Amino acid sequence: MNRAIKWIFGVSCLLMSTSMITSCSGGKHPSATDPGKASQFSGLEFDKNGKKGEGFAVRDFDGQPDPINMVFIEGGRTVMGSLEEDVLQTRDNIERTVTIASFYMDQTEVTNIAWLEYLHFANDSGQQYFEEALPDTTVWAKELAFNDPYVDHYLRYPGFRQYPVVGVSWEQANNYAVWRTDAHNRQLAMDNGTDEEVALAESGERIPLESGIVVPNYRLPTEAEWEYAAKAMIGTQYNDENQSHARLYPWNGHTLRNAYGQTMGTFMANFKRGRGDYAGIAGKLNDGHMITCEVFEFPANDYGLYNMAGNVNEWVMDLYRPLSFNDMEDLNPVRKNNFQDGDDPNVYLYDKANYTTFIGQNSQDEDVRVYKGGSWKDVAYWLSPGTRRYLEADSSTADIGFRCAMIKADAIDN
Repeated sequence: MNRAIKWIFGVSCLLMSTSMITSCSGGKHPSATDPGKASQFSGLEFDKNGKKGEGFAVRDFDGQPDPINMVFIEGGRTVMGSLEEDVLQTRDNIERTVTIASFYMDQTEVTNIAWLEYLHFANDSGQQYFEEALPDTTVWAKELAFNDPYVDHYLRYPGFRQYPVVGVSWEQANNYAVWRTDAHNRQLAMDNGTDEEVALAESGERIPLESGIVVPNYRLPTEAEWEYAAKAMIGTQYNDENQSHARLYPWNGHTLRNAYGQTMGTFMANFKRGRGDYAGIAGKLNDGHMITCEVFEFPANDYGLYNMAGNVNEWVMDLYRPLSFNDMEDLNPVRKNNFQDGDDPNVYLYDKANYTTFIGQNSQDEDVRVYKGGSWKDVAYWLSPGTRRYLEADSSTADIGFRCAMIKADAIDN
């Protein structure tokens, strides 16, 4: 009798186990795009697309809407740091291994026509907001140079539409990113939203992220994201997780000229070759541009990003601190603010005078932001993605522009 009971019990357990395995392997699990008809935790039925006006609304979701003018940057492990000789003895970007999450980045620098569009809509937000959005076109003016025509023409003349905007501060670049997010999401809501969401868009209110019809914030890239995207090491891979070589520039090789094809020997970026040499000689110009150039002028790197070296330097999110490489996390590193500077003036007090490190004792030195990439007026040393410089967040120059980034907020098609 006991043996019979044991046998029946054993068979029952086996059947239950088989049933569970079959259920787990053959059943369809909820996902972001197909969460099911009811909650897997409470059992309550979802209000699909909010049409019933009751219950928990779960909208259809086909993935993050495509950001405008951006390309996908697949994340991964990388070695940050400068491969150039540290000629200035700053030691502010020592090599270290980090991991960067996937994200999107503008394929080009933000252009003059894009900024004029921003100014058009900024004018509707009041005189003060409009004036704060105006680039400083006087950055072109020099007492001992005749660059005066650029002061009036560079931003507004149609011939410069596809040139990168300059004369914008780090603060202005961030304000533009906020406006761009709002403008894009408002249009997405008008095209794809419910009546309620359309009403929110028309009134200028925020469209909820839960709707799934809007994009995450446009923003400045972190320094780590920018450097990772510029090197584009995805083009050097072979045989699993091996990479054949490092990159000094956003392209292969140790020279500034194209080594392949019909354009062999031409420069790969817009930069200053030497003292007084911005473009070469008439009849045989080297990079062909005395100042900036159109944003699609030079070849893209392996991620499809244009001018990650040369043309204009670019603002990034990070506060400049020379020891950031030593302090930051190794997953998505960034230095957003003065965290770790310390309240005690003797803590992290940097020796600015001897240029060994940098946090000045004056208040105007506290908010200095990193810019990267080299420009039309920089020598080749600064074209290497690992090099870094800094400027006060409210300052602007004729050689600094920017591009935006955005997180990859889902794993669909990753």
